[in-house]
Amino acid sequence: MSDNEEFSDREQVETIRLVTQDGNNVAGDIYALVGGKTFFVNLCAKFYEGVASDEILRPMYPEEDLAPAAERLQLFLEQYWGGPKTYQEQRGHPQLRLRHMPFKINPAARAAWVKHMRNALDAQNLPAIYDAQMWAYLDRAATAMLNTMED
Repeated sequence: MSDNEEFSDREQVETIRLVTQDGNNVAGDIYALVGGKTFFVNLCAKFYEGVASDEILRPMYPEEDLAPAAERLQLFLEQYWGGPKTYQEQRGHPQLRLRHMPFKINPAARAAWVKHMRNALDAQNLPAIYDAQMWAYLDRAATAMLNTMED
């Protein structure tokens, strides 16, 4: 397929899920199971509380107010976990690595991000099965954003 050709699953490129024969997500509707929009709003708000005072991460956000960044993360995570496709409707394909390329994301930045996200996820008190599923993705995503090993 050439770069200019369309394909039928274009809307689903960023998310691969295991489904049953009748098309249901094997794990269930994670978005709904964890509490829907309210869960993701709270998760991202808690995460950005940590970012706000982090000497490594805070300089990566040019906005004085972190609320727009929190909303972008919230919308992305909602879409990833089976919620509304608002992120894609507003911002297009996530292109996570491309969007993060202008920033120096080294192991120290990854560690800071992981620390604040782990604290935010812990604060949500999810059942262990959902916590483990979410954490597996978040930890992998943090690693995928690494773009330098320099200090």
